[in-house]
Amino acid sequence: VQLQASGGGLVQSGGSLMLSCAASGRTFSGYVMGWFRQAPGKEREWVGSIRWTGGRTYYADSVKGRFTISRDLAKATVTLQMNSLKPEDTAVYYCAADAPPTNIYYFNTGSYEYWGQGTQVTVSS
Repeated sequence: VQLQASGGGLVQSGGSLMLSCAASGRTFSGYVMGWFRQAPGKEREWVGSIRWTGGRTYYADSVKGRFTISRDLAKATVTLQMNSLKPEDTAVYYCAADAPPTNIYYFNTGSYEYWGQGTQVTVSS
């Protein structure tokens, strides 16, 4: 499994940015795909996840209502649409994949076997 994240950049507070994660190497039926972020000096934190089959989504409270995760089955891509960005959203963002059988701990970094390389998001005030 290979995960390639892209779309990071510099944006002003209140702006929007869309990240993409291109997944390859196998079919992803039954997988849970997650987005995490890590700010300098902080632990990696969960942003949200989506079930490849069915598309159910889950979000951290800190991004709920501002971020939206979706997936494109044909393109094997997971997208993180980020709106109303705040300076505290500044971090390196990672996509990750949890192979089946998956569990309910989709918010836990340890649940994910595969990780992308990360893409930097910087929100200026």
